[in-house]
Amino acid sequence: MASPKPAHADDLAKQQRSISVAEFFEKNKHLLGFDSPTRGIVTTVKEAIDNALDACEEAGVLPDIYLGIFRMEGDIFKVVVEDNGPGIVPDNIPYVFGKLLYGSRFHQIRQSRGQQGIGISAAVLYAQLTSGRPTLVISRCGSDRPAFRFQVQIKTETNEPEILKREETTWDRVHGTRIEIEFKSSLTARKRLVEYLRYTSVVNPHARLIVEIDGEAIIFDRASDEPIIPPQAILPHPHGVELGELKRIAAGSKEPLEPFLINSFSRVGQKTAHEIIQLAGLKETTKANKLDADGLARLQSAMQQAKVPPPPANQCLSPIGEVLIRQGLEKEFQFDFCSARTRPASVYHGHPFIVEAALGYGGKLEAEGNARIMRFANRVPLMYQQGACAITGCISTVNWRAYNISQSGLPTGPVLILVHVASTNVPFTSESKDAIASIPEIERDITLALQELGRDLKTFLSRRDKSRLSEERARAICAIIPEIATKVAETIEKPVPDITPIEGQIMRRLVAKKWTDKGIVNVSIQNYTSHALDLTLYVITADDVSTSDPPAVFVEEMGTDKSAVWQMRLAGGEGWKLSYTGTGNGMIDIRGVDEKKKVVVDLDRS
Repeated sequence: MASPKPAHADDLAKQQRSISVAEFFEKNKHLLGFDSPTRGIVTTVKEAIDNALDACEEAGVLPDIYLGIFRMEGDIFKVVVEDNGPGIVPDNIPYVFGKLLYGSRFHQIRQSRGQQGIGISAAVLYAQLTSGRPTLVISRCGSDRPAFRFQVQIKTETNEPEILKREETTWDRVHGTRIEIEFKSSLTARKRLVEYLRYTSVVNPHARLIVEIDGEAIIFDRASDEPIIPPQAILPHPHGVELGELKRIAAGSKEPLEPFLINSFSRVGQKTAHEIIQLAGLKETTKANKLDADGLARLQSAMQQAKVPPPPANQCLSPIGEVLIRQGLEKEFQFDFCSARTRPASVYHGHPFIVEAALGYGGKLEAEGNARIMRFANRVPLMYQQGACAITGCISTVNWRAYNISQSGLPTGPVLILVHVASTNVPFTSESKDAIASIPEIERDITLALQELGRDLKTFLSRRDKSRLSEERARAICAIIPEIATKVAETIEKPVPDITPIEGQIMRRLVAKKWTDKGIVNVSIQNYTSHALDLTLYVITADDVSTSDPPAVFVEEMGTDKSAVWQMRLAGGEGWKLSYTGTGNGMIDIRGVDEKKKVVVDLDRS
């Protein structure tokens, strides 16, 4: 077999050409989270809703977002996302949706869901790649302006938008944007998709999401009517500027060094600028764009050494807040315990960040298996690559056993852990933004927040155990003391004494007792607290409650059982009694008093 002919440099040169970013991601779509049809639908929905939320917040309106997912022919699905944001001016629509790396947020140093301008245009690219169909966009910027309808695609060879249709149209929204994307996919990830929407609702309690998935309607309502104050962009911080970036910034300035430093970087005043220039050994009159390579290197080194206050996190970041985190969680989950923490702002490599965390326990959480972990970055759920995320690593390194939680690597049992990292530059491990990189400063704050929550939970569990023990003792007192009094009276042949003062001294609670004697069901309620209570007694039984004395205020048939209600007001130390004929089956309950301040004892079952 003849050996291959060696290639010449001229031949190789003919094969070389530049490629556009669109062409690159067309062949590497897995980097953006479009590695499979199953995941593709989750990523598309995520990118579209992130854009909608950002737009609404920047306009200062409460987000009302509609999401529709419809099965078309075969394995083609249509995703529709409509928002009530400010809309997009017609000339910009093709670039927003049809050009990768086009956007307004990349050059702004502030917290936002999107940064690179890749997300939604990548979804458009994925759609035309799998279905060959253009994306439809409708947008309107105000009641006095018409709506415009576009059909766009991306020219992958040049990363430029291709406008297939542009026309004015009628639309019932005063302002907002609607996007319709069709692509090959499946709904095998329906559970993951609903989970993403639920998590989004938790950390965006000001938003309302109306969802329709293949005929199934779901509403995630808002828990707060306060719109988010959008964060403001800040200048780069001296400690976060690298040499190449400094060279670019300096090249665009004709100012002398002192005003250049003051006007180009955050937290740099006249005193700090003078210190940096002195450390660099440069003259204040030197113009920034005249610095040579050595001068730039010395200036950058001095900027790192100088004592500069941290960036203004309260200006460029928008944390959720402890109250809203709890409201968002309690709207979607039921807990016995829920606590949240927002850590003070910190800085890594000149980038400000805030860590927030919450811990839920008990309620309707799964009692078996690992804890439910909810990871977020800039209010966006991180749905994939949990094991590669710094948040998961921090959770597994906390000693949860010290807080009375079982642990097998990750904590186990009825536990929910939420961690949110808000930053001007979240350090993701890849372009798909699924996991946060291991940055020591961020990991430290996550761990501290989790430890604080663990201490809160330990206190709750300790108090609950004490309360449970106290309640068991109270039940024993209610059941045993009357029997003791009866036996003693029989022994000494005297009447049974009134044990109410003894019970009251021991209990200091509201005590409800039920017992049956010779076909008569008796219920007594004694208010041993020091204040008056408005109470409601509920009895569910198959007995004939129509014979009750006093009569019930309400009786409802429940199959073979009846639900009866009595209401009363008892002053401190006052009692109340009820009787009716029956066998004593069923149950009783009291409302109108703190659960910790009542004891309900069924002596027929004791």
